[in-house]
Amino acid sequence: MPRFYARRRLSVAAAATALISSVALFSAPTASAALPTPVSGATARSYLATLTVAAENRTGYNRDLFPHWITQSGTCNTREVVLKRDGTNVVQDSSCAATSGSWYSPYDGATWSAASDVDIDHLVPLAEAWDSGAGSWTTSRRQSFANDLTRPQLIAVTDDVNQAKGDQDPATWMPSRTTYRCTYVRAWVQVKYYYDLSVDQAEKSALQTHLANC
Repeated sequence: MPRFYARRRLSVAAAATALISSVALFSAPTASAALPTPVSGATARSYLATLTVAAENRTGYNRDLFPHWITQSGTCNTREVVLKRDGTNVVQDSSCAATSGSWYSPYDGATWSAASDVDIDHLVPLAEAWDSGAGSWTTSRRQSFANDLTRPQLIAVTDDVNQAKGDQDPATWMPSRTTYRCTYVRAWVQVKYYYDLSVDQAEKSALQTHLANC
């Protein structure tokens, strides 16, 4: 191949690489939540069809019956592991506390630079789990549920949004970012299915409606 064409091909390739890099730099978010990818919409719909429909019962509920946050490794507990996982450029001190970084909250689209502004949401709330069957579990199983890093159950979000959500299910609360709702309901159904938790009728109807768009 003549040198002119070889040099030209190399320069075109270099230009393309530079363009891709600049586009990636321009479009990259400051941070992104790293919730484990939930099952597909089709799978979530099939899971939902198998869930028991039952009235909820909160008798005897106490948040302390779900031990959290437990130590995951070294000095790091579950909250600190999720903050590290879901944040960007997170720096932790010797006790594993996040001292800097940024966190993108997919529920409302806000980005935070202080860990104190971020809550770790139990996507299926602890009280909701209790209402749906966890009241009969052992403490060990409730601990596993409250600290589950494998299923799409824990995610870093804006603290005020998490507190506004409280223990509500999708019949009465959904993320304000409509583009995240499909991910949210797929994750919700996956967690309920894995832990063999029931749904009430209003919850199931809301999930069916949202999953129809996934």
